Amino acid sequence: MAITRAILSLLGLAVAAPALATTECARERSAMVDTIRGYPRSGLPISEPVLKAMRDVDRRALIPQRTSCAEAYADRPLPIGRGQTISQPYVVALMTDLAAVKPDHVVLEIGTGSGYQAAVLARLARKVCTVEIVAPLGEQAAAALKEQGYDNIEVRIGDGYRGFPECGPFDAIVITAAIGHVPPPLIDQLKVGGRIVLPLGPVTGGQQLTVIEKIAPDKTVSRSVIAVRFVPFTGPQTTR
Repeated sequence: MAITRAILSLLGLAVAAPALATTECARERSAMVDTIRGYPRSGLPISEPVLKAMRDVDRRALIPQRTSCAEAYADRPLPIGRGQTISQPYVVALMTDLAAVKPDHVVLEIGTGSGYQAAVLARLARKVCTVEIVAPLGEQAAAALKEQGYDNIEVRIGDGYRGFPECGPFDAIVITAAIGHVPPPLIDQLKVGGRIVLPLGPVTGGQQLTVIEKIAPDKTVSRSVIAVRFVPFTGPQTTR
């Protein structure tokens, strides 16, 4: 279908910067950030720039179904339809922090979902390119991000396994679905010195949140961070 090859560009919006989260859920949003800052299990501190991004993004506006402030900013995943979820805020913050995003970076996200992770990344990076294989979710996320004023995010509907070469090369890549190996096209599209952050492991069980660093054109090193559980990566080449 033509839609699977379409690029939904969010560039050129009238506003110059995304809107700050509304004051409507200010107490719950602050509580969410406090929970992330003091997260007890991993012992992995989240940087203040990432915490600010988490505070500034309106998570509630990026959840498709109607939710209360308490539900929207609770530190847990939420369903967004089509068998997909919006990730737990702490995991979003941790993956963002591990990606080591800088203001001049171009970042690739695989698995747009509701657009929440892309919005957090866009607060820190020069540009975010994000790919979603489920067309209705990608279209919905693109519309929500546009409404929120994100002019540095480009959404593509397609197979994330192949990456987004027209948008790269990338300083960092964040994969938001479980996969048993690192897709070679994504390694090819990553700059030397860049990082891939992903839930690596069997899709039927738990995975390890893993950081892959590209230290030379043909060499990477990896490290596991914490155990996680994500929805499976969807695409024709994920089982190889």
